[in-house]
Amino acid sequence: MEVSSRLWPQLNSSKYSRRLHRAELGRLPGSGELLHRKIPLLHNGESRVVRAPFKPNVLVLPVHKDNSTNLHITNLRKRTPQVSVPLLVDLNGRFLWVNCDQNYLSSTYNAPFCHSTQCSRAGVHYCHKCNSTTIRPGCHNNTCGVLATNPLTKKNAISEIAEDVVSIQSIDHQWATIPQFVFACAPSSLLQGPLPKGVVGVAGLGHTPVALPMQLASHFGFRFALCLSSSPTKNGGIFFGNIPSKIPPRVMAYTPLTIGPQGEYFILVKSIKINNQTVPFNTSLLSKTRGFGGTMISTTTPYTVLERSIYDRFTRFFADQLVGVPRVEAVSPFGLCFNARLLPPTRVGTPNIDFVMQNRNVSWRVFGVDALVRVRPNVSCLAFVDGGTNARAGITIGAYQLEENFIHFDLLRSRVGFIPSRLSFPITCSNYFNFTGANKPTMEFDGMGD
Repeated sequence: MEVSSRLWPQLNSSKYSRRLHRAELGRLPGSGELLHRKIPLLHNGESRVVRAPFKPNVLVLPVHKDNSTNLHITNLRKRTPQVSVPLLVDLNGRFLWVNCDQNYLSSTYNAPFCHSTQCSRAGVHYCHKCNSTTIRPGCHNNTCGVLATNPLTKKNAISEIAEDVVSIQSIDHQWATIPQFVFACAPSSLLQGPLPKGVVGVAGLGHTPVALPMQLASHFGFRFALCLSSSPTKNGGIFFGNIPSKIPPRVMAYTPLTIGPQGEYFILVKSIKINNQTVPFNTSLLSKTRGFGGTMISTTTPYTVLERSIYDRFTRFFADQLVGVPRVEAVSPFGLCFNARLLPPTRVGTPNIDFVMQNRNVSWRVFGVDALVRVRPNVSCLAFVDGGTNARAGITIGAYQLEENFIHFDLLRSRVGFIPSRLSFPITCSNYFNFTGANKPTMEFDGMGD
């Protein structure tokens, strides 16, 4: 008997079909047989490939650190043709955007009509018109336009809402296909600025309907996690679904999560301690009335940023704990630097920093040696930056302080989990990965966070 079960019929012959058949695109995540894998079948000695239901528990995007910017990059795979798309990881990004001006080739690209369901999902009601006579990805008429943002320069540009077929790898080495992935097709002007070399867009992970976590939520649940590697040569990852069984639940601490007006992630830090002593500053700067939710968590801020008055008190207090260690001329963007040769050699010998959360029993500890960054031979600086008097939040926890920790976003329960002390539970994010061959990850997972 001949097997003829094909999920998608032949694509339109048009190179850039504006309207793909809905049978070709399938349904939205979680509403039907969305994710599929190829399974070879033998029939009369002949190998055939058919598509069968594929329901992984976890998807994983490998993430690597860019050495020149200290920011983190992931790759999403576009299916037709198969191309790896390097993207800056933006935890608070409202959606994923890709530059389509430079050779964006795809036979499955779709530009939804203005006022379509896709545009409504994205919260877009602006009808976009492209002035060019050449129809291409990013340039159609009667489409919906959205304001895409470069998170580093804060520059905006009108971009076209689009759909395409993308793939993300599952934890058991299969590729999960997302037929109707919504993103923004942005102009090349948004790539100007200090972006890592080679990136062509931004992977937005914010709490919005078309950000990456929410587009996958109906199948994998409202949870995802970051584990960023501090090494430019070893991968960390972003997980959608369950979290590693190697991290027992008892080591995780959770604090309430607040969502900002643009889908940003905030937590409430009530005080800061250095060497178990409270740093004196105006704690009203950390209240929910400022910065839309207190302390922001960010992957596009390389180092933790403190509002100026907090920063001044914080750096003076930290320096007072290192009496006898000579200070040296500050190296931008840092304001407090030391002679590294005379720093205490052990992790416990340098002042610890604690972000105290909802009560004194829940705190996020940054060991002093992890709070310092080597910027020159024999020069180490406190890896905190002065955010000025108009900082978006009193504290913005940056990528450097997120590295080598497991940050679990449990959106269903409105909370964030983290490992409060890496001394009691040492973790190296790159140790959880073994990307060999075709970037196949290996990891053990359980159902924590369900």
